[in-house]
Amino acid sequence: MSDVTGALKALRPGKAFFVGIDSDGCAFDSMEIKQKECFCPSFVYHFDLQAVSKYARETWEFVNLYSKDRGCNRFIAVEKALDLLRSRGRVRARNVAVPRLEGLRAWLARETKLGNPALEAEVAQGRDPDLARVLAFSLDVNAAIARIVRGVPPFPLVRESLERIAREADAMVVSQTPTEALEREWREHGIDRYVRTIAGQELGTKSEHLALAALGKYEPERVLMIGDAPGDYRAAADNRALFFPVNPGREESSWERFHREAFDRFLSGTYAGSYERELIDEFNACLPEKPSWPD
Repeated sequence: MSDVTGALKALRPGKAFFVGIDSDGCAFDSMEIKQKECFCPSFVYHFDLQAVSKYARETWEFVNLYSKDRGCNRFIAVEKALDLLRSRGRVRARNVAVPRLEGLRAWLARETKLGNPALEAEVAQGRDPDLARVLAFSLDVNAAIARIVRGVPPFPLVRESLERIAREADAMVVSQTPTEALEREWREHGIDRYVRTIAGQELGTKSEHLALAALGKYEPERVLMIGDAPGDYRAAADNRALFFPVNPGREESSWERFHREAFDRFLSGTYAGSYERELIDEFNACLPEKPSWPD
């Protein structure tokens, strides 16, 4: 185990409750600007999709913003978006060679800490041009985010909710964004003080974050994951934790509900059961599995 993931495992409860919080699209209204202005141009450029840029953009945004894959790790998103793009009749009609990146597929099958450090270690071995190409894409995205994304505040009532959480629970950022960007964004808005630690993509999956930091340390009904994507729900379910959804497109009303009633229910032990089930059913209806566009 690395020193960093070891630090997560070494965390000891300071309070009886634990809350994990996703960042992009959940605490911050940053998904649209990052995906549309940073990720998508790099996706088109690095994978030679200029001839089908319209469809590449539409496909990337569906995978990362408007489907049940929303919020997935960037490298998984590359694989999913390329596969979906390759299946589109309008792309095939243009005889565009959408890359298959078999090297990426193999790496994803054997690695869980899907961040640049692990990818750089693979590329340094110099055996796979696919991975070098994906690393160039990822570094370009990071540079674009650092250049473009600034002054994007948390959603309304996030700060007030974090203040309440910090009084009653041990809180942690659980995200698939690079840790450097998370620390910069949470520090920029002065809300890093409300969490004990910030876990990004380099530390593994969200499920692994929760397992290392909370599993076996708190009663399951006293662990809550707050997120805006199905991956956040799966991370909670994998660790027998509760889940509060920030519904895509209705983030403000979601945080109002959390601040007004859901957190109190969590603390009082009345969150699990029919209340949580109703929230999750509403959340599941927000995002489709399949695109609605014509082939």
